[in-house]
Amino acid sequence: MSFDSDTFRKVMGHFVTGVTVVTTLENGEPQGITVNALSSVSLEPPLVMVALDRRRHITPKVHASGQFAVNVLGEHQQLLADCFAGAPVQPGRERFCGAAWAPGSTGIPLLDGAIATLECAVVGVYPIGDHDLFIGRVDALHNDEHHPQPLLYYRRRYLRVERSESIAIEGRQEG
Repeated sequence: MSFDSDTFRKVMGHFVTGVTVVTTLENGEPQGITVNALSSVSLEPPLVMVALDRRRHITPKVHASGQFAVNVLGEHQQLLADCFAGAPVQPGRERFCGAAWAPGSTGIPLLDGAIATLECAVVGVYPIGDHDLFIGRVDALHNDEHHPQPLLYYRRRYLRVERSESIAIEGRQEG
């Protein structure tokens, strides 16, 4: 390998991602961490993948609970993204960043104001490098038709959609 992890992170930073907070419960207390490594895996059954660094506080908690929720953040939730990422703010992550939340239909904490949520049961865990890839079966989901724009992440900075245009997909739809 002729490059270091900082260089790899810099190059991967050119891929724009959404910003989410993955939440779970530990002894009835909400826990959360900012995550941008999220992907849809399957439509039938509905599965998603989140990648969690094994050194982060939430990884053993998701292992123990067997459940997690993905809260897709809107552009108005940058402070929550910072806090759940570990920024030195008050209230801090140990107090769930002061975030308003409610239990979802499966009991997992869902952040008020998230533009979409997915409640998942862990159906597989794959240790890869310094992360665990959690495959979650989506048991419940929600989004409002009218919501703020998403919070985006690019090159270690947040982006907001200033102008968007809906363009039809060209080519043949598969399936």
